[in-house]
Formats: sequence, structure tokens, C-alpha cells
Amino acid sequence: MFKAILVEKSEDGAVSASVKELDDAQLPAEGDVTVAVEYSTVNYKDGLCVTGGGGLVRSFPHVPGIDFAGTVEASDDSRFKPGDKVVLTGWRVGEVWWGGYAQKARVKADWLVPLPEGLTTKQAMAVGTAGFTAMLSVMALEAHGLKPGGLPVLVTGAAGGVGSVATAILAHLGYEVAAVTGRPETADYLKELGASQIVARDDIAEPSAKPLERETWAGCVDAVGGGMLARVLTQIVYGGSVAAVGLAGGAKLPATVIPFLLRGVNLLGIDSVMRPYEDRLAAWRRIGTDLPMAKLEAMVEDHALSDVLDLGPAILKGQVRGRAVIDVNA
Repeated sequence: MFKAILVEKSEDGAVSASVKELDDAQLPAEGDVTVAVEYSTVNYKDGLCVTGGGGLVRSFPHVPGIDFAGTVEASDDSRFKPGDKVVLTGWRVGEVWWGGYAQKARVKADWLVPLPEGLTTKQAMAVGTAGFTAMLSVMALEAHGLKPGGLPVLVTGAAGGVGSVATAILAHLGYEVAAVTGRPETADYLKELGASQIVARDDIAEPSAKPLERETWAGCVDAVGGGMLARVLTQIVYGGSVAAVGLAGGAKLPATVIPFLLRGVNLLGIDSVMRPYEDRLAAWRRIGTDLPMAKLEAMVEDHALSDVLDLGPAILKGQVRGRAVIDVNA
């Protein structure tokens, strides 16, 4: 038997989540690697899965948790053997496949990567999907010409998981970082991560009446979308890029094509869910070298498995700062 967060749906359609004791026989039969999970984490998508929002979970009962790290317990695949440390992010685990909010998980070997050298399983989950996505964003901006020494790089939703890691990585690489937040109380936290400028969310939240504004940012990691992304596009330097990673501010983009046509601005979509294996390895290697572990520790708040029941709704309301790491055995 093992503990897990189980999301269930009643006959009247109500969705609820609770900590339950499950049997090994209930794990997905199609998986070929069984992992003794040690840590998971909380992302925005986890909040949706725990609460039944967004229609991400369609089959009940369900174990959510889109990330986990732990030790291989059994494997039918030659790439992994008992005792190997592994990490999983993405592949719709925690949405359509049972995930990491449990002391055991059974998944497909293709979805796992070896724990990066120099990282513990806890540190890997302090990174999680949010940090992995942040690293992919920085790599995409670099591939499109971003270099230190120019105008500041903007990070929206900076106090969240993606934003926190992006801020720390960019500052470590020598970029001047401008961090957008709607929570003034997080300003000191963001400066500790390396932000040199704090931008109030209200100053940039709405689309501009002008098709172009003053060139202000060398690039941007945007976790908000909506009107804020539309506004940011009008302020990007000629030839600069925005890495779009989220939609906390809405899925619609009330923008014009003018920034693309007159300034050559690039809008880069960042997907971390179905990312190919080699891309995953490259990003995790960069995380090991470009994310200062001391700053990572400053982002982390430790929680037990049962805390997910409160953290899920909280992250949807923007009330979770940095990275919430879940010790599933606590």
C-alpha cells in the first residue's frame, strides 16, 4: 500500500481530492518502470488537476502531479534498473496518466530522464516543470540572438515558479533583469534572485493604444499572456524576442502584427510537455551549470503530500511564491 492524492468525481459532477491509501495493483498497467517517488512539486497545471479545473483530468479516479523525482523500484526496460535516480516532467503525466502525488508511480521509460549529475531529487523538483520551462525559454531567446549587455530582459509573473527560475538564471548569465509582479511584498525576494528592476503589474497589464511603444526590453520571458503580452510586444527592441510560456492573464492575445512587421519581433512558443529527449537532456545540463543552487534554495518552500490539497487552489489564485516542493513521504 502507498499514499496518494486521489481526485474523484461524484455522480452529481462534483470533483474532490483527498489523501488515500492505494494498492500497487491500481497503478497503470501499461507502464514499464515503477518509481518510488521521493519528491514532487506544484505547478499551475497541478492546481487545475487537483481542483478539476480546465478539463485536464477526464478519467476518474485520478492521481495528479505532473512532476516527480525518485528511485527506480522495478523496470522492464533495459535503460533503467532498480536503484537508478530519475526525473519526470511533462508527457501529460498527472493529466491523462497517473502522476507524482503519490509514493509510487508507474510510467513509460521514454518519459524518464536520468537525474542530472550534481542534483538531488529534491533539487530536481525545486526546478520541476517550471524551472525546466524557464531554461527552455532562456535557450530559445539565446538562439534568437539575445546576449548580455543590452537593454534589460523582462520577466512577467516573476514571483511564480517559471518567473523565479528565469530571473535567477538570467541574472547569473549576466543579464539585467526587470521583474514584473503584482505583489509588492515580493520585491525583496525578486531582488535576492537577481532582479535589478521591479515593474508593477498595473503599469504593463493592459494593451497599448499605440501599435509600437519605446524600445524598452531586449527580450522577455512571459508567463502571463493576454493583455500584458500584447503590451510587451510593443516594447521589445528591434529583432528581439518574447518566449511565451503561460496564460495566467488569459489565452487571448489582443495585439496587432505591427511589432512583427516593423521591428522584426519574434514570438517564441515554449512547450515543455512533449519536448524531445535530447532537448530535455540539454536543458537539464544547462540547469546544472546556469541555475545557482543557493538562489534555488531561496525559492523553495517545503511541504507534505497533504498540503497539496490547499496548494492546488492557492496557486490558481497567484498565492504561491517560488517553488513548493512536496515530500510525498512526509
